[in-house]
Amino acid sequence: MKHIIIAGVAAAGLAGCATTGSAPDSAAAMPEAPAAMTCKAEAVQNHIGQQATQAKGTAILKDSGARTLRWGPPNRAWTMDYREDRVNVRYDEAMKITGITCG
Repeated sequence: MKHIIIAGVAAAGLAGCATTGSAPDSAAAMPEAPAAMTCKAEAVQNHIGQQATQAKGTAILKDSGARTLRWGPPNRAWTMDYREDRVNVRYDEAMKITGITCG
């Protein structure tokens, strides 16, 4: 009796793995990944020395082609994780942009 119950439970678990009909088109089943947005810091070096504002951050983000922007306040550390889709903007105590890098 114990073997019948175990076999029944195993069969019920495998029933969810069964497929019906034809196999789906693999191209249709896999959504296309969005195009990678890579940061280009050389395109935004002209913003160095300007005031660090929200509008300036928006312009740097757009001009660099990055997906995200990270502000670097003065005398603060930040993580060293590298992301090719992020632009980093450091500024000083006077809110002047002192450096722009990617990562």
